[in-house]
Amino acid sequence: MRAMRTMPPSQERAAVETGVRPRLRHVLSVADLGAQGISEVLRVTDSFVEVSERAIPRVPALRGKTVVTLFFEDSTRTRLSFETAAKRLSADTMTFSTSTSSVKKGESLRDTVETITAMGVDAVVVRHGSAGVPWQVARWTDAAVVNAGDGWHEHPTQALLDCYTIREARGGKGTPDVEKVFRGLRVAIVGDVAHSRVARSNVLAFAALGADVTLVAPPTLLPPSLVGWPVAVSHDLDSVLAHVDVVYLLRIQRERTSEALLPSLREYTARYGLTRDRARLLRPDAVGMHPGPMNRGVEIAAEVADLPSSVVTRQVANGVAVRMAVLFLLLSHPAELEPGAPLGR
Repeated sequence: MRAMRTMPPSQERAAVETGVRPRLRHVLSVADLGAQGISEVLRVTDSFVEVSERAIPRVPALRGKTVVTLFFEDSTRTRLSFETAAKRLSADTMTFSTSTSSVKKGESLRDTVETITAMGVDAVVVRHGSAGVPWQVARWTDAAVVNAGDGWHEHPTQALLDCYTIREARGGKGTPDVEKVFRGLRVAIVGDVAHSRVARSNVLAFAALGADVTLVAPPTLLPPSLVGWPVAVSHDLDSVLAHVDVVYLLRIQRERTSEALLPSLREYTARYGLTRDRARLLRPDAVGMHPGPMNRGVEIAAEVADLPSSVVTRQVANGVAVRMAVLFLLLSHPAELEPGAPLGR
């Protein structure tokens, strides 16, 4: 997993020398942020959680800015989450749909990006089925680029909202020392790791904050190589559950994989699904998570998904606030990024 700089080395040195906090340029990978960047996003998210709970959940922070969602893959949750986030910040939004676009007529990705950029957009939220596309888009536009999922590679804002949800569940809203919550936290990520961009981003984020991560999956659903991954690996879910603080269940992605990787979904559930009996192995304060949409009865039993220890709906709710924070950090004036600054001019 590659790490990208958010700015040239000369600007980084200047920021250190002057003490001026640099503006985030893009959010392409969790590796762009590191522990300090993740903590900053969570700090700003606290303010937008409060905004989301208001009777009128809107602030003028990004009035006059334009955010376009450029999705080459079907999505409901992520696209609507970003669009809701932009609208709550008072930004204008544009939605790009491949089914009605010139892509159907043979227009290249680069031409599409340059055409949209010429309309005067400030941020491009891109999802694509091929890994690395958001990095290419960032080369073709002056707008800020947010990776909303690229192939089997990464999904950084999902990892950020998962970090926020864990901090909220384990330490309470507004906990200042994020790394204290995560240091030594035991997390099991269970399921189809090989085809999961969520798993890759979460491993980077959780490990950066000091958590101990274990991947639990059959060998056929693990990447061919885990060299460089800061994780442990187990093929026995029952032996892991009693020792973890967070169990993160991944969706079996039927659109990305085939039955050849599994004898059957029934056998997968028998060995790796969080059934009612298996849920009893968890510690009383353990947290259950899932990126959605859930295959109830496959990776998680329906009654387990509705237990108080499950924070799946909080993940969805926090997703809007986290994406508000990301867009705000990318597009707002530097003076507005300081702690205690008002949300908007």
